[in-house]
Amino acid sequence: MDRSVVFTPREPVLPGGLFLNCLCLLAISGCLGLLLYLQVVLPLPPNPLRQLQCTGVILTGIGFMRNLRFGIKSAHYGVALVGALLTGLLALRQISLEALAGQSPTGPLLQGMHLHTWSALFALAAILTIAALLGVKSAEYPATLLLLQSEERQDQPRRIPWGRIAVSTIFLVLVAAHLVASLNDCTRASCAAGLLDRLMLPSIPLPKPQ
Repeated sequence: MDRSVVFTPREPVLPGGLFLNCLCLLAISGCLGLLLYLQVVLPLPPNPLRQLQCTGVILTGIGFMRNLRFGIKSAHYGVALVGALLTGLLALRQISLEALAGQSPTGPLLQGMHLHTWSALFALAAILTIAALLGVKSAEYPATLLLLQSEERQDQPRRIPWGRIAVSTIFLVLVAAHLVASLNDCTRASCAAGLLDRLMLPSIPLPKPQ
């Protein structure tokens, strides 16, 4: 097969992107494991914004996991970026609500900061990491080249990527555990009550005409 017809690399392509995506997915799995530990050990009160932030963290991990499964693509980084932006916006919304008069921060402290503050920092770190992975050419291993190599090496036995399988399995197990914990701790009545009010911005009263 003529590889130049489909893909002509301008520079030597290194498989570093797969290793970096494994590290990113492991870091996200560590965050999910910590959140699950706090949710199980400390009886946290039901908070719909915190559950949505956890959903954003999971969506960020799905983007990296798709890179490990289907090859590195910008579309997969886009999924991770959407998850990071969702997490950051929801965390900033919760911070703004607790900054209102008469409101006090809720939840446990972790290294002197609340969980929503850590969620905002996670979103910032994830956005910077995705931008760095998109900017460094040698960190991306094009999915097109992976497909071409698999076609050219049909007669050779394929190596099973046990490392990527193990990292993805750990992530999926933690996602399933979070789903079960959320269904047990957050009922529809407790989590859905006031969710729209929390997400909507407060209306600014207009001055009355003199």
